[in-house]
Amino acid sequence: MKKIAVVGAGKWGQALAHALRQQCDVVITSRRPRDIPNFVSLDDALKRDFIVIAISAQAIRSWLDEHSDFGESQSLLVASKGIDAKTGAFMNEIFEEYLSPSQLCYLTGPSFAKEVMQSLPTALVINSHNRILAEEWSGFFPDFIKTYTSTDIVGAEVGGAYKNVIAIAAGICEGLQLGENAKAAIVSRGLVEMARFGTYYGAKEETFLSLSGAGDLFLTANSRLSRNYRVGLGLAEGKTLDAILEELGEVAEGVGTARALHKISVNNDIYLPIANEVYEILQGKSIKESLKDLLSHRRS
Repeated sequence: MKKIAVVGAGKWGQALAHALRQQCDVVITSRRPRDIPNFVSLDDALKRDFIVIAISAQAIRSWLDEHSDFGESQSLLVASKGIDAKTGAFMNEIFEEYLSPSQLCYLTGPSFAKEVMQSLPTALVINSHNRILAEEWSGFFPDFIKTYTSTDIVGAEVGGAYKNVIAIAAGICEGLQLGENAKAAIVSRGLVEMARFGTYYGAKEETFLSLSGAGDLFLTANSRLSRNYRVGLGLAEGKTLDAILEELGEVAEGVGTARALHKISVNNDIYLPIANEVYEILQGKSIKESLKDLLSHRRS
């Protein structure tokens, strides 16, 4: 049995540990001790050759600064989704500062932790420049998870990060009871916006019609199981962002990603109307004013 360690014991990390444990020897770790099965110290976890990273995207760089002494035989599957709010860097850009691209894979696709924990059918994409490694990781997953492989890492990264921001917008739409027409418009135009952003960085357009793009977006922007969707619901109810995040008790990656997208949009003149309005709302702008401004846009 392959020996795998999952770093990050939140819901997503525990769900991945559950899935991989069906046919692999899996341990799990996090910054703070958890009373969960197969929990080990970080030092013990990092001795394994196959490591899944499932920690907050905004904590990735600081974590790697402390724990980047990986051997050439070790491989990482990055399950974190987001764009660094401080620098605008994608996850692959950060990881490749510390490891060879040949050691890295990135996991994307529509997947709620709760349903993975219940062993319900799920389809995911393993993205890597190293196809052999991607296929190896693919073989570690159980029968209830169908895996595909791709080399479009940038497209996968953008899809996995951007969908969280659109999910906040969709949650706001639902919370304000604007109707299904409006929510469908937000999600579909959000997909167009996501693809515009991704292709600016060289991603393949077809990636945004796949599991990593449309699939992940449609799931995250249509369910209360989504933390980012619940952020939008809370904002529509007039709650402060701090209060919403405290209620969630976990990281909502769309908050940091919205900041990153706004900065990139301004610096590179990329037209991202939905993402930018989400950012403005998170900064305190009136939702009604934001909605008015969004409807006034005439560019396609």
